[in-house]
Amino acid sequence: MKRIAVDIGGTFTDCFVSWGEQFIQTKALTSHHNLALGFNDALDQACEILTIDRRQLLQSVDSVRYATTLGTNALIERKGPKVGVLITTGFESTIPISRGRGYCDGLSDEQARDMSRAKRPDPLVPISRIRSVKQRMDYRGKILMDLDEADVREKLKQLVDAGVQALVVTLINSVENPEHELRIQEIFEEEFPSSMLGAIPMVLSHQVVGRKGEYVRSSSAIVDAFLHSTMYFAMSALEQNLRENGYTRPMLLVHNSGGMAQLNSTDALKTLHSGPVAGIHAAGQLSLQGDIQNIVCGDMGGTSFDIGLITDGGTKHYDFNPVVDRWRVSLPMVHLVTLGAGGGSIASYDTIFNTVRVGPQSAGSDPGPACYDRGGMNPTVTDADLLLGYLDAENYAKGAIPLNTRRSYQALEDICDEMDISELDAALLIKSMADSEMAAGLVRELNGGGYKASDFVFLAYGGNGPLHACGIADKAGIKKILAPPYSSVFSACGGAGLDQMHIHEKNVSLGFYNKHTRALYSEYSAFNRLVESLEEKGRADLLRQGFREEDIQYSLELDMRYGIQKMEVSIELENRRLKKPQEVLAAIEYMNTDFAKRYGSEIVSPESGVWVSTVRVVSRVDLGTVKFSDLRPPTERLSPPEPVTYRECYFNGHSGAIRTPIYGPDALSKGVEISGPAIVNPGETTYLVEPGWRYVAAAQGAVWFICENDTLEQ
Repeated sequence: MKRIAVDIGGTFTDCFVSWGEQFIQTKALTSHHNLALGFNDALDQACEILTIDRRQLLQSVDSVRYATTLGTNALIERKGPKVGVLITTGFESTIPISRGRGYCDGLSDEQARDMSRAKRPDPLVPISRIRSVKQRMDYRGKILMDLDEADVREKLKQLVDAGVQALVVTLINSVENPEHELRIQEIFEEEFPSSMLGAIPMVLSHQVVGRKGEYVRSSSAIVDAFLHSTMYFAMSALEQNLRENGYTRPMLLVHNSGGMAQLNSTDALKTLHSGPVAGIHAAGQLSLQGDIQNIVCGDMGGTSFDIGLITDGGTKHYDFNPVVDRWRVSLPMVHLVTLGAGGGSIASYDTIFNTVRVGPQSAGSDPGPACYDRGGMNPTVTDADLLLGYLDAENYAKGAIPLNTRRSYQALEDICDEMDISELDAALLIKSMADSEMAAGLVRELNGGGYKASDFVFLAYGGNGPLHACGIADKAGIKKILAPPYSSVFSACGGAGLDQMHIHEKNVSLGFYNKHTRALYSEYSAFNRLVESLEEKGRADLLRQGFREEDIQYSLELDMRYGIQKMEVSIELENRRLKKPQEVLAAIEYMNTDFAKRYGSEIVSPESGVWVSTVRVVSRVDLGTVKFSDLRPPTERLSPPEPVTYRECYFNGHSGAIRTPIYGPDALSKGVEISGPAIVNPGETTYLVEPGWRYVAAAQGAVWFICENDTLEQ
């Protein structure tokens, strides 16, 4: 397997190269003005290790996969085109009303409860750029009012005159019958050909979302249109860079569904959070192959801390109506929670509570933390880590980024003056606050799923994950931590193991058990035709991208609920066709089991009716994955090697400096056990073993951290 996977983050561009049996991990600072520069820098480091040139490497690999936060950042910074919307007459307020809950989507529970201070986000499409068109369809797709084409032409002219740079068409019930949306696209091309206006993208809502729900379908299409130009030009530049360096195959983009596809088969909306999702996919593979159950993932990079759950032997959790930034969308996305806490998170003085606040603002890669000596003036978590002795100023990022300790001291002066404390005390406070915030995020996520933190292994990865893992776990009540193989670029590693995948779904209302008639669902032919149509869409997507039909695999999922409840569960049917009542009963029983596991057996109530709300087909081609060894802690223990050096380090809960041994790559040998405090720095990342923790090296370069009052048995 020869392939390249890249995770372009807000601070670093991570690169993972699979070269036969050899795996190379490299990092470079993200070049936001031209993403190709950071990619080339990271790739050149891999080329140096392999002793080949960039062109030779790119001509030899089977694929190049990109995951990026570019769309996420563009949404946060509101860097996008002027978007206009066409919607059915009478529904002009669907978007601004936002189901009456737009003020709280994307806020924490505490912020959402404070209604007196709640504030809606600035709209991506103001009311002045929303136009209605005369047409109407009923819920089955039957045309009640023909499309008034003259009205459409007038409304298009008004929006173009208003200077819109992207258009969204979102008509009522268009997922049942897209005829009018498609006709509006034809009219637009007739009235405003590309030779007149250039390329103004038009996004049709039924092509972005296959489910009903007018607001979430509209907001999904709007977000997609808002990100389209940014993603198109940035990804096209990356693809052009590949072409210039001899790579001739299609570039692949990681999707937030846990799959990937070619650039021409990817909606911009599907790229949001794709980097962290790739990491969760790798965690799922690790759970299955490494025989490790119940994992809470923590990806701590330079800008954010991303949390995900892996339970029941590699099962990932999905959101089917996730919130991206401040907008609820209709998109199957691997569930994750993102906190503004990373190595580059800026620390500031909190005047109300007379303490330090960390994040969510980040110094990013340009200028970066103050210690990078690139013009950054604000103190960050990385500056605190440097002053506390955890980082090697001369060998940070394998020596690629020399750190300036004096700059870190200067950056902390304002906080020290406000609180009348020393720089070291301020650094300890910053670390404590950052660890506390991330620990609170882990606990909220676990408690929300009905889990206990002490029953989970904390999978700590990302550039700063192994550095802060012990501090986070201490505060979260977690006793076991695993820093996985290739931990510093683990999300990129996940991208290297993804399948080519497409998801197609359809809203339905199928009574698998109707309590009023006391009958099971029996319209098997209609159900099977629907599944066949969704499979055909996935098959067409994959055939268009050059795959053989015999290599395509399908799975069928149903979103199901009880008649009196709003909570839904998604189940996978073993048989993709229904032929007899026993298969319907088996689906209901599977739902009962999953529902009881998630919400408690006392609210399982099939007697109230069982309804299917969404039919979903996942079409994929298995392209192979990165193999993980048995990563359980080894039974045979080795004494630690001789320390490379010692450094004075400071830890919360311990007064004064502690002379701490620093170990090199030899400490990654399987079976090596080290009691904290200690630091292991093999070059790619820094493993901080805090007092009260033990370090045990496992297979493939994985590392366990075990609380001293706990055991290693799984």
